[in-house]
Amino acid sequence: MSEALIQGSPSARIKQPSQLCRQPPVVLSGPVNLDSLRAFVAVAEEGQFRYAADRLRLSQQAVSKRIAALESSLGVTLFDRVPTGATLTPQGRTFLPHAHAVLIAARHAVESVQSETRPLRVDILNSRTLPAVLMLDFHQTHPEIALKTLVLRGLGTALPALTAGEIDATFAYHPEPLPPGFESIVAYLEPHEIVVGDRHPLAGRTTVPLDELRWYTIWIPGIVDGSEWGAFYRELSAEFDLTIDSTGPNFGFEELVGTVAESKSLTTFWGERTREAGPWPPGLRRLRVVDPTPVYPWSLIWHSSNRHPDLNTLVEHVQKPPQPTDDLWLPRRLRTIGFRGD
Repeated sequence: MSEALIQGSPSARIKQPSQLCRQPPVVLSGPVNLDSLRAFVAVAEEGQFRYAADRLRLSQQAVSKRIAALESSLGVTLFDRVPTGATLTPQGRTFLPHAHAVLIAARHAVESVQSETRPLRVDILNSRTLPAVLMLDFHQTHPEIALKTLVLRGLGTALPALTAGEIDATFAYHPEPLPPGFESIVAYLEPHEIVVGDRHPLAGRTTVPLDELRWYTIWIPGIVDGSEWGAFYRELSAEFDLTIDSTGPNFGFEELVGTVAESKSLTTFWGERTREAGPWPPGLRRLRVVDPTPVYPWSLIWHSSNRHPDLNTLVEHVQKPPQPTDDLWLPRRLRTIGFRGD
């Protein structure tokens, strides 16, 4: 090829490297850094600056400053401040998946060069409920695996923590299909019992049909609006016409069972494997619920991008073979997909 062809024809002109158009590099420093992205994602998922601050263990003012600096750097408004908290603007909704991707990539980069495997981090929701029992059994079966358990506020907090890599797995019931990127298996179908005091009309029984509970008040204080356990009890009460009273603050298991023990009318549900805290009040009785037995479907949930080497061991440990469910009550969604699917 001649030099004239190379230099003379516009269609054949070859640019030298110094002439090539180059995009300016994206630098994650200053206002647009990982800390600001974490603050943005936390506010987007929590819906309020104060909840985001709690999650990040920062002051609310620090979170606000990070968001303000990020918005200034980007030249856009990411949130509309409303009386109920903060909602994403169209620009914020566009930015959110990219912020997620950066945080996940940063986590993978760090973990790829760590010389020692960090502990497997698992959310157990509450130290007395079934997930704590399952994780204790896992720890005793696999003492060689470094483990750290955390207590979060439910699925609404756990899913963002899974996405951000703050935890590796959580136990929860999810009444709706999980968002893309998450995986789950049903880990345990926990039968629900009831507890009553010795002056309650049911005190002399050992079992009670679920349908018969419609004649009594079931007290479950402090059910959080929008929580997965709230959805479970709403569906159960609607199907069997139960009266579930969620009024009153939740002061913990001791106060709950103490009040029920002294009542002639109240009862409450109790997970079969929920751990008791010390001696129970005198006269408190546990009754099996039958025909059918309501079960709380605990699932183990994790993010598909998670590469912790011990996560598969946990999944294999809690995965159970199919079991008959004819005498059990399950939420409608699980009845349609079966015990093995989730």
